[in-house]
Amino acid sequence: MAMPTLLAANPLIEPRVGLMVWTLVCFAITFFVLKRVAFGPIQKAIDERRARIRESIEEAERARSEARKLLEEHRELRASARGEAEELLADARRAADSMRERVKDETEADRQRRLEETRRQIEAETARALEQIRAEVADLALVAAAKVTGKALTDDDHRRLIEDAIRELDFSRLEQRQN
Repeated sequence: MAMPTLLAANPLIEPRVGLMVWTLVCFAITFFVLKRVAFGPIQKAIDERRARIRESIEEAERARSEARKLLEEHRELRASARGEAEELLADARRAADSMRERVKDETEADRQRRLEETRRQIEAETARALEQIRAEVADLALVAAAKVTGKALTDDDHRRLIEDAIRELDFSRLEQRQN
């Protein structure tokens, strides 16, 4: 029971109507002053900060969407550049292949031309050599015939003897060697 006496000993803890009224009046005045002086500017600062935060979030969202769009454009550009590079490489390879084929064909044509030219030169030289051999054989035949017969022959006799001597010679072996 000592407690009730302790509680009654403190005048602030005792419920009194006058103290309650003054407390309520002081609270109302303080509330009114705070509402006029402090709550308005504090609420305004909070609203402004909320608006700035909202704007920052919206700006960040815009920046993020723009970054995504730029990233997609960058990827598309890289893909198109890669495609163009592959196309250029393919074109260069095709050009190199066609040039290689053209050079190969030109080289082969040049080789064939030179072979044909060499073959013609050989045939011409062989024909020239055969003609020289025939002329020398004809001259030898005439000399031999003049010595054997011991008389001078007419032009018709010379021609007949030359043709007989040439027919008897075997030029087929010489012609086979050239082929």
